[in-house]
Amino acid sequence: MAQGRVAQPELGGRLMDDPRRAIVKAARADRVWDVIIIGGGASGLGAAVDAVTRGYSTLLLEAHDYAKGTSSRSTKLIHGGVRYLAQGNIHLVHESLHERGLLKRNAPHLVHDLGFLVAAYQGWRLPFYGAGLKVYDALAGRLNLKPSRLLSSRQALDQVATLKRAGLKGGVLYFDGQFDDARLAMALLRTFEDHGGVALNAAAVTGLTKSAGRVTGVEARDGETGERFTAHGRVVINATGIFADGVRHLDDPTAEPLLSPSQGVHLVVPRRFLPGDTALMVPRTEDGRVLFAVPWHGRTLLGTTDTPVPDIAVEPRALDQEIDFILRTAAAYLDPAPTRADILSVFAGLRPLVKAAPGEDTKKLSRDHLIRVSDSGLVTLTGGKWTTYRRMGQDVVDRAAIVGGLHTAPSVTEALHLHGHDAAASDDHWRVYGSDAHAVCDLPGSDRVLHPDLPYVEAEVRWAVRYEQARTVEDVLARRLRALLLDAHAAVTMAPRVAELMAEALDRDAGWQAAQVVAFRELAKGYLVAPQ
Repeated sequence: MAQGRVAQPELGGRLMDDPRRAIVKAARADRVWDVIIIGGGASGLGAAVDAVTRGYSTLLLEAHDYAKGTSSRSTKLIHGGVRYLAQGNIHLVHESLHERGLLKRNAPHLVHDLGFLVAAYQGWRLPFYGAGLKVYDALAGRLNLKPSRLLSSRQALDQVATLKRAGLKGGVLYFDGQFDDARLAMALLRTFEDHGGVALNAAAVTGLTKSAGRVTGVEARDGETGERFTAHGRVVINATGIFADGVRHLDDPTAEPLLSPSQGVHLVVPRRFLPGDTALMVPRTEDGRVLFAVPWHGRTLLGTTDTPVPDIAVEPRALDQEIDFILRTAAAYLDPAPTRADILSVFAGLRPLVKAAPGEDTKKLSRDHLIRVSDSGLVTLTGGKWTTYRRMGQDVVDRAAIVGGLHTAPSVTEALHLHGHDAAASDDHWRVYGSDAHAVCDLPGSDRVLHPDLPYVEAEVRWAVRYEQARTVEDVLARRLRALLLDAHAAVTMAPRVAELMAEALDRDAGWQAAQVVAFRELAKGYLVAPQ
């Protein structure tokens, strides 16, 4: 067993011991870690996998749950970023397309090709879009998925049957990658643990320890017991995304903010609004962004907005004007078009964009990542996006190794297969488990569906608790399963049974169950939209 590896119990029914206990014990061990990472989203998990596979002893602490924030609220695309090409950010597009190809190779159970139609209602736009997307193909090089091609109006309708027909001149079909963001986070967590890393959620970092003015570790609090502990490390990486400035202020209360928060909202509607297997990309909306309509887990995902926000929230909420904007844009391209009454769920995420110059528009900000080392040696990683998470991890661990005086070791993640890689090809919801799918099905309840409108079964709840550190009903229904995002009403209906299954696995009482259901119902209110 690798150093720091936490064994998980192999049991049949109820867990004989809460798996968290062993993880807490390992996290609180009296030792000096090579690397301590704060934050369990895309950047933190990516850095953790990179560090541990170089042979560095690594501890990751997450205040809430893995991918709780922005990292579970993306547009579900692994892509180069067509709009960054239009902005002239060739470097970011090239890097993103390279990483897209690597991720498809390393996690084929989580990333697959998806065709995108760019519809043209003015004839001159066809060669314009076509030329731009050929550049996009070329930047991907040998890792390109499939070549883009021009389509007639008839061919465009064959791809997206609900496309508005009046005035349609044709379109361009190009290809990018699609994934499930929270499930990729789980694959990274399991990969990290497979290589001996220790990760603990519900463990907020409340302070930094220092010696002679240098950061030497973190002070943390176990969110379940309230107990406080200190972890010592040779280097500490702040990978908390939109919350990065808060951790920086633990180091230096006078530090100038790095981030300019921007909110992105997505709507989920029934599949009938995009019944095929091709996504729709609107290249320029009324606010100058792009907008996507994407098939995802049997639903249609619409988004996203770009709204500057003054405050950072753990649970950001969609604004009415954002919902209206997405519906209005969709109505210009889809027939029939969705209305508020069709919305199954709405979710919002905050982007960790590097701070704008005074008066600069957030939609023009780069998604490049930024690494900043403070005078005390705190290494902060922020910016970036899911597609480039691996490169972000590589870059920040390169820097952290110098800061911490660690032995030199190259990154190996370019060719690292993620947990579950050896998967049988499948298009159903079991695919996200990869090679674990059969083991999930072997657990009790694999034949008991939790809700008739969603594919999830009771065995998946047991798996989430036992092997994926799920601690709350929200952890299960929002991130281990995607029920809250796919159908908020259905998720609320599922909550009592999920709480019952979790209580059985974790040896919780009826009071815990009831409190979990109440908390989840309150949370779900923010994902529901009332018709106007």
